Amino acid sequence: MRQNTLYLIIGALVAVIIALGIYVYREQTKPKGVELKIDDKGISIQQN
Repeated sequence: MRQNTLYLIIGALVAVIIALGIYVYREQTKPKGVELKIDDKGISIQQN
């Protein structure tokens, strides 16, 4: 039982590290400038 808990904790830590890496990668590769969205709600302008 104790070994299963250890595997669960290690698996959770690996998942968190992978998710954090993906988040950082996406934030660094996001284009800089102005984002313009046109949808059914209207026009939205957001500065990145």
